[in-house]
Amino acid sequence: MKSYLFLALALLPALIGEAQTAEHVIVITVDGFRPDFYLDSVWNTPNIKQLMAGGTYAYGVNSDFPSITYPSHTTIVTGVMPVQHGIYYNNMFEPTGSTGKMYWNNSSIKVPTLWEAAQKKGLKVASLLWPVSAEAPVLYDIPDIGGMGDSVREAYSKPAGFTAELREKVFGGATKIEYGKDENIGRIAAYVIQKDQPSLMTIHLFSVDHSEHVQGRNGPMVRAAIADADSAVGIIVGALKQAGIWDKTVIIVTGDHGFLNVTESVNPNVWLAGAGLITDIKRDDWKAQFNAAGGSSYLYLKDKNDKATLNKVMELMAGLPEEDRNYFRIIDRSELDRVGANPEVALALSGLAGASFGNDAAGMAIKPAGGGTHGYFPDFREIQTGFVAYGPGITRGGMIRVMNLTDIAPTVAALLGIPFPSAKGHIPTGLLSK
Repeated sequence: MKSYLFLALALLPALIGEAQTAEHVIVITVDGFRPDFYLDSVWNTPNIKQLMAGGTYAYGVNSDFPSITYPSHTTIVTGVMPVQHGIYYNNMFEPTGSTGKMYWNNSSIKVPTLWEAAQKKGLKVASLLWPVSAEAPVLYDIPDIGGMGDSVREAYSKPAGFTAELREKVFGGATKIEYGKDENIGRIAAYVIQKDQPSLMTIHLFSVDHSEHVQGRNGPMVRAAIADADSAVGIIVGALKQAGIWDKTVIIVTGDHGFLNVTESVNPNVWLAGAGLITDIKRDDWKAQFNAAGGSSYLYLKDKNDKATLNKVMELMAGLPEEDRNYFRIIDRSELDRVGANPEVALALSGLAGASFGNDAAGMAIKPAGGGTHGYFPDFREIQTGFVAYGPGITRGGMIRVMNLTDIAPTVAALLGIPFPSAKGHIPTGLLSK
């Protein structure tokens, strides 16, 4: 009898370790987050690097196609690719010209989210500035609503009166909250942590992305922005410690895509118009048109079964001068299917040699451009994003060579002990401690 008791006691720590889950998980995305921000000493990110030193980090994380904000953030909270979750771009494709319609409402997502899974288990959930989160099933929410303005953002925030409460208690009676400053988002997160200690928080910081669009991969704005994001991480860490839940919390800092410097803007609709395939988009007079998403562009056929027009487009692209063809590569339908991309398009272009894309159908097809962008086919180093995880259940001193955005949702679900069978990703080997 004593021997059985001794064996049970000896096995108890191992059994507890195998079953261990975190009581709280904070997922912070830094829009435009690159692995070099924590791998290279030149970047001022002491808080993120401290998490990296005590936890596990990824050398690189593969994004979606297109590698842009809204599809990628939806992949993070669903564990599936755009073909399944239904968020194909930031802005919706509008065949007669963009009016600015965005995928901003949670009802646009076609599959279960971590928010829903956590709520069903009775956990408190909060989300701050997360894309496609308006009216999400969470207790606290300030959604990312793109350029629709703070009045719309605050109208969809919850609980009722939340942003007024923040202006009074966090920002000293300010009439306006500057959401584009990451430290402010950190302060809002800290307030929520102190007040209600949610089990799951998803937080989106976006000043780095703006700065990289303006200056490319490097520059004083970029350096200041990543320092701002790192400061927000530090504020959140401090709040977790002050609330007494630091040792019960896993904090994940990740992103949605990397960034490339841009030198040219390619407008393939100019070529289609020259070939008679676009007459007047505003009058819906077209047979084929491309829809740009930063470093990629997607071919829509007015009639999805119009193989003659598709063949004409392929012949047109193949017949371009070599100096024009050097700015892009064609991603065919089979490759789009392989990576779970938009099922509604016939093919896509991904930029090369510093090329981004535009939607102009008149003027020069290739124009000078500057700054930086993303959206490219996610199969090369510069477009990868990063990942750092720290806390109970996370391996100390671990490194993952490469992982995918789809892997984050099942990892969070496992840490919180919530079922999430719809996710298609996998928990990276070595991430969770045994």
